[in-house]
Amino acid sequence: MKIVVLGAGAVGLTVAAKLSRVADVHAVARTRHADAVRKQGFLMTGIWGEGAYRFSCSEDLPGAWRDADYYIVAAKSTGTEAICRQFADAIRGREVVSLQNGIGNEEIITRFTDRVIGAMIITGFEWRGDASVHVSVEAAPMKLGRFPSGTDDAVERLAALIREAGIRAEATAGIRTDIWGKTLYNCALNPLGALMNVPYGALTDPHAWGVVAAIVEEAYRVAEAEAVPLPWETAEAYLEYLRATQLPATAAHHSSMLQDIAGGRKTEIDFMNGAVAALAEQHGIDAAYNTCIAELIRFRERI
Repeated sequence: MKIVVLGAGAVGLTVAAKLSRVADVHAVARTRHADAVRKQGFLMTGIWGEGAYRFSCSEDLPGAWRDADYYIVAAKSTGTEAICRQFADAIRGREVVSLQNGIGNEEIITRFTDRVIGAMIITGFEWRGDASVHVSVEAAPMKLGRFPSGTDDAVERLAALIREAGIRAEATAGIRTDIWGKTLYNCALNPLGALMNVPYGALTDPHAWGVVAAIVEEAYRVAEAEAVPLPWETAEAYLEYLRATQLPATAAHHSSMLQDIAGGRKTEIDFMNGAVAALAEQHGIDAAYNTCIAELIRFRERI
């Protein structure tokens, strides 16, 4: 089995490393990470195990890898279209997996191939240096499914391979539901944690939790308008699950959006709260909290 990971950052390189034990893997990554993988291997610590992993890695896609069985797009959502255009000839007609945050990535990829697999991962990855990542938390198994719905042999084979590599993974017929489920989590915690510069656990404070609740309630109204069934029947049910289950598992985690802002990088807000706000406008739904927090993050990106 040949697998190519495009736009491999912390998530993509870590998944590539695990898969390299059970498949032939090439990762397309930034020069400094590719150089480090070639010199010392990819270094992993944390709950997925520890060690150095060696696999093919470069800043480009060698010709020998253009017949891969699966292409996994692991770039930031802001780079989805650019990376699909860059490798359009390679991915056309191939199985392409979106292993990314937010709403809208799969729709972009469908412009380049009709074989799109959505994926949801809710795990903490922290850089510890060039080509060095610490896996800190895992709140649920990875989910994979044919986008926008259904499953098939290609999805089942990939899920089985990922499990063989030592990552919890499940095939699902409702991947759009799972993607929206994770987006609820991201919308609720990621931007607020970034703006306040606090770990997720601090957001249970009543003053912060009121904002979290309003963000989630708006997102539920938008999901209903989009005909997306969510795993929890009501916003209140999800908020209870967030407080009782998800937050304790990730209480010490700092927002990846905070890391982006601190590093002067563009965030993924347009694929999270910004996407909820944009869809709300299309449906004539008030989404003042998602709109406000998206605007605040865009402001922080500029200063």
